Amino acid sequence: MRNHLLTLNARDLRKNSTEAEAVLWKHLRNRQLTGYKFRRQHVVGDFILDFYCAAAKLAIEVDGGGHAANGQVAWDEHRTSMLEGRGIRVLRFWNHQVLQQTEAVLEEIFRALAVGALGGKVRSMYKVSRQGRRI
Repeated sequence: MRNHLLTLNARDLRKNSTEAEAVLWKHLRNRQLTGYKFRRQHVVGDFILDFYCAAAKLAIEVDGGGHAANGQVAWDEHRTSMLEGRGIRVLRFWNHQVLQQTEAVLEEIFRALAVGALGGKVRSMYKVSRQGRRI
């Protein structure tokens, strides 16, 4: 059973996303990246994940400078370990990476999706319209 307080906190986080989270969500929402559905600020166990793709069991975390502090680094490592114990792979990016190197971040997510959920079969990185144009 889900923790009601975590669910309420996740809703608040969705309403108050960081600039980097908003930029990444623009590319992940509506199955734009390889057709995979991502959820934003999704509760898994005792954690709220920035982005989560259930089909690929892939979590994406976008971290600000506060995550570089000693105590936070240890907590993030513990959290990653707990998620990996549930079979969830975790990708972490710094805010500045998402904002300044968006294409590289998307390519890394694409590679994780390609080798994870599809057993190595690779789809096109972007959805393609019926006319063959990238959307």
